[in-house]
Amino acid sequence: MSAENMCAIGRIKKRPDFVAAASGRRFHTERMSVQGRLRSPNEHTENPGLRFGLTVTKKVGHATERNRIKRRLRNAVAQAVSGHENIAIDMVIIGRRTILSAEYNVLVSDIASALRVVSKPKSVNHQRRDP
Repeated sequence: MSAENMCAIGRIKKRPDFVAAASGRRFHTERMSVQGRLRSPNEHTENPGLRFGLTVTKKVGHATERNRIKRRLRNAVAQAVSGHENIAIDMVIIGRRTILSAEYNVLVSDIASALRVVSKPKSVNHQRRDP
């Protein structure tokens, strides 16, 4: 991961930001779940563009395995989002154990697909009118 990519991509570190991302769109594969939401322009953050957070629960494995999953995800995120750093979106990736055995290009593809899905604005529910 290059230093310029890490500067352009912010990290989510605080619980309220993780909870806020959970209120947005979701994307699931057998390797990960991704939650994301578009931020409004008036939200003040250190990084006005793309921010992401990683979560890997203790059920997945011991610390060495969880850290390896997070390292693979960080690198895949940096590659998958290149060119999309200006989107004001918060993305949370919940990693699963199958990430350890997945091909790297599959991880990059999953994250790129997730970015397309979670960056769409939520549709407004239209109330149905009865005639």
